[in-house]
Amino acid sequence: MSEVMNTTQDPFYFILTGIPGFEAYHIWISIPCCCLYTISIIGNTTILTVIRTEPSLVQPMYLFLSMLALTDLGLTLSTLPTVMQLLWFNNQKISFEGCFAQFFFLHAFSFMESSVLLAMSFDRYVAICRPLHYATILTNSVVGRMGLAILCRCVLAVLPSLFLLKRLPFCRSHLLSHSYCLHQDMIHLVCADIRINNWYAFAVVLLIIVMDPLLIVLSYILILKSILRTASWAERLQALNNCLSHMLAVLVLYVPMVGVSITHRFAKHAPPLVHVIMANIYLLAPPVMNPIIYSVKTKQIRHGIFHLISQRSRHLR
Repeated sequence: MSEVMNTTQDPFYFILTGIPGFEAYHIWISIPCCCLYTISIIGNTTILTVIRTEPSLVQPMYLFLSMLALTDLGLTLSTLPTVMQLLWFNNQKISFEGCFAQFFFLHAFSFMESSVLLAMSFDRYVAICRPLHYATILTNSVVGRMGLAILCRCVLAVLPSLFLLKRLPFCRSHLLSHSYCLHQDMIHLVCADIRINNWYAFAVVLLIIVMDPLLIVLSYILILKSILRTASWAERLQALNNCLSHMLAVLVLYVPMVGVSITHRFAKHAPPLVHVIMANIYLLAPPVMNPIIYSVKTKQIRHGIFHLISQRSRHLR
């Protein structure tokens, strides 16, 4: 009993893990990681700046895109401190409170990513299937309320799991299997009955991780039915092109998510390196790829970036 550490009374540290088997090369691995974080921060900040400074982009589609950029920025900043301190300074310790704070922000922004993509699929559905009513259905105030609902949904989904986990004693090894704090990682260090935690986590997975992509697929089925009823191939291709950026963003989020789930389910005895790589791809791919996708595929964003760059270059002269 003396080994049991009650987290409410005795604060302690969790130990983070870098890249298993490549500890000697952490400083070199930090270079591509730093580049990816830089691309994510600069890319998402640029999109937010363009949408804020271009009056023509104050439209529902771009307001949702700004929510996605904010979410990606939050997701990036949630993992950056612990990942880079581990790779640069080999500092593996994170305090109890710090780990739970990272746990909260990491999962909240991850759920937010899924929720914003669901809202964007609704935007695409209304734009293509109800074009005449688009301006009356998706007003700026409605978009704002949807953003607030997304925020409340994700915070309220994560808070109970945080409090349920924080009340439990941690008496096993404090070694985590990633360079950041995840619920599924921390729960394995608990030496108490975790059935309530598991059932709540299962409910959250059903309500967010499963339901969101199903609703996105449903929206695209309805969009495809509407597109196939249009007269010409040119109109069909134009409608599909309007959805292409969003479809790519959905794939960038859910393909790694499915990969992580399959790895945890069917490759439990795979080398730890496989699990670490899959988890890092899942967390880094959306924040890095989304700004690139929308900058390349969305003409208005691309023109806005060129306009922003030309303005800055004129100020520097």
